[in-house]
Amino acid sequence: MPHIAITSTSGPASIHYTISTPSNASANKIDENLPTLIFIHPVYIAQTIFHPQFADHHLRRFNLVAIDARCHGETTGPVASTWRRADAAEDVFNFMEALGLPPCHLLGVSMGACTALQLAIAYPTRVLSLTLISPLPLQEPREVEEGRQEIYDCWVEGFRDPAEIDELALLDAVHGALQLGFSGEESSLINALKALSFPQAMVNFGPGRFEEFHTASVKFFTDRKPHSTATLSNITCPIQLLHCTGDIAYPLEYAEELEQLIRSAAVPVRLIKIENAPHFGNVTHPKEYVFCLP
Repeated sequence: MPHIAITSTSGPASIHYTISTPSNASANKIDENLPTLIFIHPVYIAQTIFHPQFADHHLRRFNLVAIDARCHGETTGPVASTWRRADAAEDVFNFMEALGLPPCHLLGVSMGACTALQLAIAYPTRVLSLTLISPLPLQEPREVEEGRQEIYDCWVEGFRDPAEIDELALLDAVHGALQLGFSGEESSLINALKALSFPQAMVNFGPGRFEEFHTASVKFFTDRKPHSTATLSNITCPIQLLHCTGDIAYPLEYAEELEQLIRSAAVPVRLIKIENAPHFGNVTHPKEYVFCLP
C-alpha cells in the first residue's frame, strides 16, 4: 500500500493510504468519473477497521480511500503535544491536496468523525457530505475521560520494567480499548483486527512515544470545546449522524445534543440510530452502515 508525503503545521508526515476502485482493490489513483469516499478511522485501530466497507459490493461502485492518522497504522510523522482536531483535519486536507483528490464524501468513526466535522468547517469546498458514526459529544464526559486515561495508564505500566514487558498490563489496556470500541462483543473479524493492530501499537504507542500516544488517545478527546453555531455555519454539505445504541461510552442524548447544535446553524442534518451496535459499529453492523451512506 502506498505512502504520500505531506507537510502540515504539525510537521511532515508520510501518510499511509489505500485506494479501492471498482476495477482495482489496490489502485494508485482514483477513477475521476466516480464519487470518492474518504474513510477516517477512530482511535487505536487504523484504516483496517474499514475492511467490511471495502469488501462491500455496494460501496465498491465508488472510489474508496482510507488513510492512517498520525500515531496509527503505518503513517509516520511527529505528534506534537498540541495535536488536536484542527491539526488532524489539516492533515487530511493536505493529503487530499497532495493526491489531487476532488471534493469528497467523508465518513468518520468517533475520533475520525470529529476530524471529518472539523475538515468540513475549515475547508467547506472540499467536502460533499459527512457521515459521522459514533460522533463525539460536545464535551468529553468525565467518566469516559477517566476510562481513556486508564487505558493509557495500563499500557504504559506494561513497559515500566525495561527488562521485562508486563503482558498482563498490556492485555488490560487492550481489553479496555475493546470494551470501549465493541462493548465486549467478540467475532472473528474483531479478533483479526486486534491481531493486526497490536504489533502496530507496540511501535506507535511504545517506549519513546508515550507522550504522542497520550496526545492521540486522551488529550485529543479531553482538550476539546463545543463548536459555536457561527463556526458550524461554515459547513455547506449535509450531515448524517449515526448513533450506535449499544455504545457504552456515549448514550443517545449526546448525539441528539450535537444534532440540535448543528441544526441551529442551519446545516441540514439527520440522526439515525443503529440498533444494538457498539461504538465501532461499522465493524459489527456493516449492512446497516452501508444503508445509511449518501
